[in-house]
Amino acid sequence: MFAADEASRGLGIELLETGRGTAVARMTVTPAMVNGHGTAHGGYLFLFADTAFACACNSHGPVTVAAGAEVTFVAPAYEGDVLTARAHERTRFGRSGIYDVTVLRGDEVIAEFRGRSRSIRSTEEMR
Repeated sequence: MFAADEASRGLGIELLETGRGTAVARMTVTPAMVNGHGTAHGGYLFLFADTAFACACNSHGPVTVAAGAEVTFVAPAYEGDVLTARAHERTRFGRSGIYDVTVLRGDEVIAEFRGRSRSIRSTEEMR
């Protein structure tokens, strides 16, 4: 799935690790990702966490999409910061799941993301 994700790869996101229900990704904040306050735009941080979430929830095999997600911004990120997103599965039930993603700069938490997933029966359900 990640190999076909042009949006994430176009932003320089690298997938470092995957496992059953887990994923670790890395991204460097570029000048194009900085807002008028000189900090990383929250939309890019959300997208970054969402990418790790997508890789974790698709690790089980069936095509899985986001049913919803929320993010809490804890600290600002700046141009040049190298961020890591660590996603892990909290629970799966039926075709649904809950995943938490922590975005870090080194050991400092930048954002916390919680995603809700839904496995689909076919790609036709996405249309």
